[in-house]
Amino acid sequence: MKKIGFIDYFLDEWHANQYPGWIEQASGGGMKVAYAYGKTDAPGGTDNRSWCRTRGIEWLDSIEAVVERSDGLIVLAPDHPEFHEELSELPLRSGKPTYIDKTFAPDRRTALKLFELADRCRTPMYSSSALRYAAEVIETDRKGIAAVSSFGPGRYDNYSIHQIEPIVSLLGSEPRRVMFTGTAVSPALLIGFADGRQAEIHHYGRDCPFSMAIHYETGRSRLFQIKSDYFRGFIRDLTAFFDTGTSRVPAAETVAVITIIEYGALAARSPYRWVELPAGS
Repeated sequence: MKKIGFIDYFLDEWHANQYPGWIEQASGGGMKVAYAYGKTDAPGGTDNRSWCRTRGIEWLDSIEAVVERSDGLIVLAPDHPEFHEELSELPLRSGKPTYIDKTFAPDRRTALKLFELADRCRTPMYSSSALRYAAEVIETDRKGIAAVSSFGPGRYDNYSIHQIEPIVSLLGSEPRRVMFTGTAVSPALLIGFADGRQAEIHHYGRDCPFSMAIHYETGRSRLFQIKSDYFRGFIRDLTAFFDTGTSRVPAAETVAVITIIEYGALAARSPYRWVELPAGS
């Protein structure tokens, strides 16, 4: 059995609560979250040691110990990407397959730094929003897409990735500029790609389901709401990664996603004006 280690900001959060059961199920019992470390206890939630005790996971008091004893590593802190560089340094030096949860990094500089460290230490590593694995996205014909419009819930800072990740997976890793077109209540972002194609995202509140409209150069269009179990697809890919050490998510796409998020937030300071993205996005 392969033993997976959790490294988190605090363990009592939704992803950490769900992943152990899903990983064991998806791997047919061949993998188990066996060890965990949290930098601090969840504010107003279950403390890390109690969280581990109730789930039959061994609490370890350092990142070093989790890295040493695990076969594969998951750096969580899904809503605290500002801690990913600190939490990921030892895992990325280990040579052991490491998944870093969304949102991968707080900015482009950090994203590039993490990939450079992983490459230097020959550590297999990737990151992704689970929405990349929605059946509706995977089944979309990518040939001849002219424009994409996406809709969804949540705040821009921690939920825009769930719209941007599928867009980049469909249109590629060469965004060139962004323009903020929304409001504080309903953030929206226009993304221009190198080949002239465009995409837009819209945050319409908690009751807005993830949906996409895709327009093709032929004039046809496709409109769909994401209803598939995208987490199932994600966990299946994650367990395959721990088996093979090979990621199917291109690093260039992950960097492009983080670049869009970072510069989209900057563009919000001056709406309706294009903000150019760094070369090599």
